[in-house]
Amino acid sequence: MSTSLGSIITAVVTPFDNQGRVDESGFVELLRFLAANGSDGFVVCGTTGEAATLSVDEHLGLIELAVASRPEGTSIIAGAGSNDTRHAAEMTARSTELGADAILSVTPYYNRPNRRGIVAHYEEVVKATDKPIILYNIPSRTGTNLPNQFLAELAQLDQIEFVKQANPDDVAQVDGLGLYAGNDDMLAEVLDLGGLGGILVASHVVGPQMRQMVEQPQLRTEINASLAEIYAALGVTTNPIPVKAALSLLGLPSGPLRLPLVEASRDERAVVEAALNNLGLPERAGN
Repeated sequence: MSTSLGSIITAVVTPFDNQGRVDESGFVELLRFLAANGSDGFVVCGTTGEAATLSVDEHLGLIELAVASRPEGTSIIAGAGSNDTRHAAEMTARSTELGADAILSVTPYYNRPNRRGIVAHYEEVVKATDKPIILYNIPSRTGTNLPNQFLAELAQLDQIEFVKQANPDDVAQVDGLGLYAGNDDMLAEVLDLGGLGGILVASHVVGPQMRQMVEQPQLRTEINASLAEIYAALGVTTNPIPVKAALSLLGLPSGPLRLPLVEASRDERAVVEAALNNLGLPERAGN
C-alpha cells in the first residue's frame, strides 16, 4: 500500500475573482503558501473547493493547473466523486490522465444506493484509474455510512488504498486501508491510532501547528487542545464559508462563494476573527 500522499493534506479552497470566475493565479499562490506552512498534499476540487458548483472544464482545469504548479514534494489528489457512476468514472479517468497522484471518491450521495449498488459503483470507478483511490465516508453529507467492515470489503478492490473517515463514531484502523482523518478535530485521534494524517480544512490557517502534531507526538494533546477554538470557528456554518472568511481576514486568496453558498454573516465572521486573534494570526497576513 502506498504511503506517499502526505500527512497534512489540505482540502484546498477554490479562489474566485470578483466576477465569480476561478482565480488561477490566486489558486497557485495559495498552494505555495500552504506548502510553506505545513501541507504536503492537496485535495483539489473537493467539498471545500466548491466542486459541486464547478463546471467540468473548471474542475479539470484546476486539477491540470495543480499538477503543473505543484510545490515540490507535495501530492495532488483529485476530487472525482459523483452520485452518477458514469460521471465519477469519467472524472476519475480524466484526472488520472492529467497527472493526479490519487483520487478522492466520495460515497454516492442523495440517491443513497444500497450495499450492492455501492460495490458496483466502486467496481466501475477502479477500472478508470491506475492511481490510488481514497474512499470518502461522510454520512453527514451523503446520507450513507460505510461501516468499517464494509470499508474492509471495499479495500479488496484494486486501487482502493485509503479512507478519509469523517464519521467520528467509526474512527478505527481498517484492514487494507490507510486511515486519514476527515475532520480537523479528529486528527489527533487518528494519529494516535497510527493513522497517516488528515485531509483537513484548518490547515489553511494553522498548518504549522498541525504539522507539529505529526512530527512531535509528545506535544500532540497540548496542540490539539490549543486549536479547539479554531476548529469550532471553522464549523460555525457550512464549510467552506468560514475558511474563506478566515483566508480573507489573513489577506490570502479566497474570493466570494458560489450560490447556493453565501458569504459569512457579520456574526459568523466575528467568530472566525476572534479565533484568529486568539492565535495571533492576523498579524501574519501577507507573510
